[in-house]
Amino acid sequence: MSDWQKRVDDLYERMDHFEEVAFIEAMDALAAEAPDEASALFERAGARDAAGHEAEAAPLYEAALAAGLDEARRRQASIQLASTLRNLGEFERAVALLAAEREVSDDLDDAVAAFYALALHSSGRHGEALSVSLKALAPHLTRYRWPVDYYAGELR
Repeated sequence: MSDWQKRVDDLYERMDHFEEVAFIEAMDALAAEAPDEASALFERAGARDAAGHEAEAAPLYEAALAAGLDEARRRQASIQLASTLRNLGEFERAVALLAAEREVSDDLDDAVAAFYALALHSSGRHGEALSVSLKALAPHLTRYRWPVDYYAGELR
């Protein structure tokens, strides 16, 4: 992990010690030192998102994605943008973004499923949302894995 990323992570850990605007300003100052433009945009978006300024965060996430994030950050940005879009009432855009992320597999799969289920639920697709949730949960069960997975499939 780079020194810059460690400082970004440390700032998020101390977020509760800042007023919203001061936190955003502190992240913007760190973003000015970012190793690349895409990472700077991503962290600026994340700070605004974390501070509850979703309308300001969304275009920054989109710019970060367009600027070419590395794969790990790209997927995080997609999840965070989709969550932001859902909070802004853009449910179908959130669903589409997360549906595309289900084509990729890594350690964020469960996070994708969780936010996908939330977006589906918000868009009124409650059965699909429950199915996605149960399908994500089933592999973690020590017992009843098969029936939960089966019944989740029946909900679609």
